Amino acid sequence: MINKIVAIQGNNPLSLNPKTDTSVFLANEIQKKKYKIFYYEPKSLSIVNSKVIADGFFIKFNYKKKKFFEIIKKQKLNLIKCKFILIRQDPPFNLEYITTTYILDTIKKNVEIINNPTSIRNISEKLYSVKYKKIMPSTIFSQNIKEIKNFFKAHSKVIIKPIHSYSGNDIHMLKKFDSKTVKKLIKKHNFIICQKYLPKIKKGDKRIFLINGKIMGAISRIPKKGSFLSNMSKGAKPVNTKLTRKEREISKMIAKDLKKEKIFFAGIDLIDQRLNGDINVTSPTGLKTFYDLSKINLAKIFWKELKA
Repeated sequence: MINKIVAIQGNNPLSLNPKTDTSVFLANEIQKKKYKIFYYEPKSLSIVNSKVIADGFFIKFNYKKKKFFEIIKKQKLNLIKCKFILIRQDPPFNLEYITTTYILDTIKKNVEIINNPTSIRNISEKLYSVKYKKIMPSTIFSQNIKEIKNFFKAHSKVIIKPIHSYSGNDIHMLKKFDSKTVKKLIKKHNFIICQKYLPKIKKGDKRIFLINGKIMGAISRIPKKGSFLSNMSKGAKPVNTKLTRKEREISKMIAKDLKKEKIFFAGIDLIDQRLNGDINVTSPTGLKTFYDLSKINLAKIFWKELKA
């Protein structure tokens, strides 16, 4: 009998915000089914004597208490004893992140890992969108200054952002080519995305939740006044939304592709009925916010689809 243990590979719990955090929301739901939660940080992962072990702790989450978690017991655990492992640390998608996927690859036949470590390593959250060029605004991926200059000549407003960053960090909207800003971004991040600015972002984007190849819900995120960033961490306001027929078609197509790639849980972002290039597979968020807005509990559906 496999132990009823869910391991979460995540950021230090002290850094989590229970009001919005998806990892806490998922853990809280599976606790109701008498699963134990084992929590560890990526740096605590090791391979010792061919065993994948993590130095972490059993933890209990409780929304009703001011301190929303309690550490029950610190322990070194052989992760093969878990029923599920959730990879939930924030990007950046850096060498530490990649290394943890290689380590977890060695046990993925014995433990269900969400998302599949090979898949999240192979699917760059932004570069994967290259295959959907027809449903995206005009976009290039480059660190070549000549190519970037040419792109600016073709468009009056351009969004530039790193390929491997997250949460709306280091994103700029430029009305003309600014050598200093572009070079600074390239120096920090190497390859960047340049994308035609879509003015309807002022009315919000749509974050669509995909679970097991199916559309499960969506929220809209409206940038704060004077901003073009739809990230809630940058002050955007989440609201309920419905998908248009075109948005459903786009989402279904991407959901089908991601299921083939063994991605169980993803979030995709659309602006003005077009994919903005973000296909969130490393640590998708938004389920708690969706629940607060709609009272639909996608954490229940998440575990039901996994047959937990």
